[in-house]
Amino acid sequence: MTENENYTKFASVLFDVSIDKPLDYAIPNEMLPNIKPGVRVEAPLRGKNSPGYIIAIKDRPDFTPVKPIAKVASETAIITSELFELAIWMAKYYCTPLRQVLKIIIPASIRTDTKPKQQLFVMRTKTKEELQEICQSIRNKNSSQADVLDVMLNVKKGILLTELLEKAKTTRSPVDSLVKKGCLVMDIVRIDRSPLVNEQYFKTRPKPLNSDQKIALEKIVKSIESHQFETHLIHGVTGSGKTEIYLQAIEKTLQAGKGAIVLVPEISLTAQTIERFRSRFEGNIAILHHKLSAGERNDEWNRIQRGEARIVIGARSAIFSPVKDLGIIVVDEEHENSYKQSDEMPCYHARDIAVMRGKLSKAVVVLGSATPSLESYFNAMKKKYTLSTLTNRADTARMPAVSIVDMKKEFEKAKGFTSFSEKLIDGIKKRHDIGEQTILFLNRRGYHTTFFCQECGRPVKCEHCDATLTFHLNDNSLSCHLCGFTIAPPPKICKICHSPKQLKFKGVGTEQIEKALHAILPDIRTIRIDADTTRHKGSHSKLFRAFGTGKADVLIGTQMIAKGLHFPQVTLVGVLNSDASLNIPDYKSSETVFQLITQVAGRAGRGNVHGEVIVQTLMPENTTIQSASKQDYEKFYEEEIASRQLFQYPPHAQLIKISFSGKDDLKTRGNAESLRSFIIPKLPAEYNIHPVIPSGHAKVKDKFRYQFLIQGPNTLPVNAVLISALQALHIPSSIKIKIDVNPISTYF
Repeated sequence: MTENENYTKFASVLFDVSIDKPLDYAIPNEMLPNIKPGVRVEAPLRGKNSPGYIIAIKDRPDFTPVKPIAKVASETAIITSELFELAIWMAKYYCTPLRQVLKIIIPASIRTDTKPKQQLFVMRTKTKEELQEICQSIRNKNSSQADVLDVMLNVKKGILLTELLEKAKTTRSPVDSLVKKGCLVMDIVRIDRSPLVNEQYFKTRPKPLNSDQKIALEKIVKSIESHQFETHLIHGVTGSGKTEIYLQAIEKTLQAGKGAIVLVPEISLTAQTIERFRSRFEGNIAILHHKLSAGERNDEWNRIQRGEARIVIGARSAIFSPVKDLGIIVVDEEHENSYKQSDEMPCYHARDIAVMRGKLSKAVVVLGSATPSLESYFNAMKKKYTLSTLTNRADTARMPAVSIVDMKKEFEKAKGFTSFSEKLIDGIKKRHDIGEQTILFLNRRGYHTTFFCQECGRPVKCEHCDATLTFHLNDNSLSCHLCGFTIAPPPKICKICHSPKQLKFKGVGTEQIEKALHAILPDIRTIRIDADTTRHKGSHSKLFRAFGTGKADVLIGTQMIAKGLHFPQVTLVGVLNSDASLNIPDYKSSETVFQLITQVAGRAGRGNVHGEVIVQTLMPENTTIQSASKQDYEKFYEEEIASRQLFQYPPHAQLIKISFSGKDDLKTRGNAESLRSFIIPKLPAEYNIHPVIPSGHAKVKDKFRYQFLIQGPNTLPVNAVLISALQALHIPSSIKIKIDVNPISTYF
């Protein structure tokens, strides 16, 4: 009898470490009841036990002899069969090893088995009368114990030890003494680290729907009741009441005994979104976003897995939540670029993952936007998605009046550069005088965007990146927005030509807009929201709450303020640099500009008062800006989709961007050329392989960056060729390769 004949079952284990193939291990008989796909185990690898996941159970191994599994790390499956299936699809589609895919599906706090937060809870073991007698008898002998009893006599059931020590102004020693005497008892309690704990809210009821909303909801409810996968696209103008449709659809889903996932694009949106959902569904909600601590994420994930939270709200990674009996997935503002993971592989898009997960779970998927991505609207036009259109704002709100201001004429009037048109300043002053609010949108943070030499014309650049430094007035520093490199104070002499001429500032950021506005209108109260003012946890919600409660007249911000926010007192929106992104050589530039202008314009007039939007531009005749100012999505879509078809860009074809980064410029480019040359003869003629070029940011953090694009009808054949190419070429580990399927930018 061989060693393996002592075992009846075997398991394929996929390890966390850099081995991309699963390895077979024997399952000891005593472990058989607890072993199933998704369970986390430890097994011998390279002389020590390493953590991994069971991905399959077998009757016989693929090779012999095999070693037995050493330990079952989790008795319940950490990943469900449906999420496993999704992970396998993602690995193929996004050309990423399965272990890397599992790392983003399962939070690090779950993989490392973060312990629940526990504290000691102190309770009385005697009646209050008995404790009063003891307290009086020991007050002169042991005042610290008496102080502890004084606190305990004033609590209902008990108190946390930390709180008791704080109130009694003492150490733990007198508490331990009272426990030994039998006066008190201490017990371990688990503390809920949910971000919703202690948050206040008011219960709300479903609102009556207008005819467009009713039709959209009826279509979704029909899908929910039939228990069939279907994707719905709600194309509703800003303020048309898409959220109310989501809420009522989720209510129907919960009534059917199923769960829900709601994706929101950024943490800045979650405060208002959570408030709306929590006021409707109370304690049924879990929150997941990137600013949660490991412990908070761990607690929320476990609540979801246990079925205690039936609704999950979060940013893109929330799509991987282990929701039981998933019935609906809502992707709000589905056009948003923050749903795309671009920093590392797998470079997934949460919207596309939502559709695939809905298909695997037989769940309903609802995508909503005032400016749908061209891909989603194209799918709706092809009848792959069910389209519902909301043409009017909900309640009594009306669409804002939009006017375009030609800034070239304003520069002539001002006899030089100005950030504000006369029309915009008059509008801000008028709103301030009558107690209404204004939002100013500028997608550049900092004070000045460039600091350059007047002699040679060259800007002061980052020492580690191919990027100009931005001046920040508050810190009196030049800062790189790619790597954080800082020069403080700014230099007085040009490092390149050493000219004695004073260096000059150029370009405008949100910091300067705030200062300039105060110079023109000294009485205006402002709040600025950008990456500089929202570094700390909870800062987004604090600033938005302050603006919502009228503590400022003007909100100045970057794209964080451009979407999803609801402030009824805002009646004026100013868009300050609407055309900046149109100059970026990227096939998505026009779509990005159209979406930003339309979304930020939608923040105006969401209450009973009619709103106004002023779009300042140097390109007033541009068709994208014209369409956005009229909120005419259909016209923009027709023009843009025709252009995409002409050049065979998505959704008419698929794109894959292969990026390379390394410290050696020539070696990095050389490996990019080698990979491109290897795959050219292996792909069919209908695939177009672009030349290797430097990335838009050609150097970041001392690493040189190159890329090339592959255009073609389908990504799966390309992925197969890429995997074989990477195995054959043995590209050195010093060069990082990133494969990005359908990138959000072909330039950066």
